[in-house]
Amino acid sequence: MRLILLVAFGLLVILIALGVWLWTPDQTRPALEAKYLRSPDDMVNVEGTLIHVRDTGPRDAPTVILLHGFGASLHTWEPWAEGLQDRFRVIRFDLPGSGLSPPDSTGDYTDARAMALIQGLMSRGGIDKASLVGNSVGGRIAWSFAASHPGRVEGLVLISPDGFASPGFEYGKPPEVPAIMKLMRYALPRFMLRSNIAVGYADPAALTDAAVERYHDLMLAPGARDAMLARMEQTILTDPVPLLEQITAPTLLIWGERDAMIPFSNAADYQRHIADVRLVSFAELGHLPHEEAPVDSLPPVRAFLADLQAAPITGS
Repeated sequence: MRLILLVAFGLLVILIALGVWLWTPDQTRPALEAKYLRSPDDMVNVEGTLIHVRDTGPRDAPTVILLHGFGASLHTWEPWAEGLQDRFRVIRFDLPGSGLSPPDSTGDYTDARAMALIQGLMSRGGIDKASLVGNSVGGRIAWSFAASHPGRVEGLVLISPDGFASPGFEYGKPPEVPAIMKLMRYALPRFMLRSNIAVGYADPAALTDAAVERYHDLMLAPGARDAMLARMEQTILTDPVPLLEQITAPTLLIWGERDAMIPFSNAADYQRHIADVRLVSFAELGHLPHEEAPVDSLPPVRAFLADLQAAPITGS
């Protein structure tokens, strides 16, 4: 009996030690803002909630709005923003509960809410029309906005966009969030997060320590993990085909052929159902070409956006 008690006590000590080792508390907002906020003026109220925004480039230039994917932040676009802001007004923002944007004051993390925030940002910035660039979940929000508000979208760039059903995400029903995902509220060590982000890269060696540190820091913002789980729980996909067929804006698809998160074969679905669409693929890139190889992946996007200014836009 004494041996059994000693073994049980030893196991309990090991479990407690493991829990203490894995436990990952929030970072403080002042510490995160000191590290990642460019200016206090970048925190603005949009549609009743506080949003972290960066607005660079000439104010009278054509506007490009960049929409990040799940778990990312506006910082994911840094190289592209620098490569576009000489000719375009570039607006990027953290979705509520991502990056430095606090959780949404309404508790609403649906795509409809995200589209309302885009409209609010455009109205606040005096922007009648913009081109939208979105990656993954941000791509789904971008094409949904283009279908619902065609008069406000000049062009559309979709980078490995989300939207079609996949394992765990069926049409018409919320996903079942795995229990292990819910544990990230309490345990999110950097080494575990690194392995998850690396899936988005065809070459994991291209994932820098600085990028992992940024992702990790910002996921530890107060309320961020609860907001991420709420966004997953509130995502209810619908058949995208009817919406895609309503898109009139010229569309550029950017896809890494080694995408391990949303298969490159999905590009054909978008090509079938968007009227004016072209595809640029990269044989050696994954789900995040704008991060993995920004110098190589930006030129076709820049050329596409420049061409929009030289040609009439259908459906406007």
